[in-house]
Amino acid sequence: MGGFFEAALSFPAVILTPLLVVVIGYWLVVIVGGADPDGDGGDTGGGFLGFLGFGGVPASVVLSLLVAVAWFAALAGGELLGAIPAGLVLAGALVVAWVVARLAVLLLRRFLPSGAEPSRADFVGMTCVVRTGRVTATFGQAEVHSPDGSSAVVQVRQAGNDDLRAGTVAVLYDFDADGEFFWIVPADVAL
Repeated sequence: MGGFFEAALSFPAVILTPLLVVVIGYWLVVIVGGADPDGDGGDTGGGFLGFLGFGGVPASVVLSLLVAVAWFAALAGGELLGAIPAGLVLAGALVVAWVVARLAVLLLRRFLPSGAEPSRADFVGMTCVVRTGRVTATFGQAEVHSPDGSSAVVQVRQAGNDDLRAGTVAVLYDFDADGEFFWIVPADVAL
């Protein structure tokens, strides 16, 4: 085992060994719940890493891949390619890390969600059409159309005594998460 530590603490791997220790420490903190791997914004699409072709994957994952692969390539290259200058081995390790991480990111993008998950609260502020005979403080359903063209029938309630019958256009103004229904008012009142 002494040969491993000697190789890890010799040039060129020694340049990347402290970074690898930080990466391992970070993921240990993530495992015990002390950090959020998506806390960096979740997407590197617009930053420097996005410019390098790593957009769509959390920066913590990209940087961890780059460091781990570069460290391993520098360690293996330093031991196996002893005749090549160590500076070239380090440069080659960085190129190998970029290529491997880029391929991994291309694969990971297919499995990561592309946007925020839709929720019922997204309907708040939209118009709906009442589909039941009446809407009261305890009963009612309405159909709402989302911007993508899909529709949903949702449970609705009203706080007042407006005449909300089938076919009435209303506005969803609040969502009650406990009761899982929307509060509505007639569209002409909302305007």
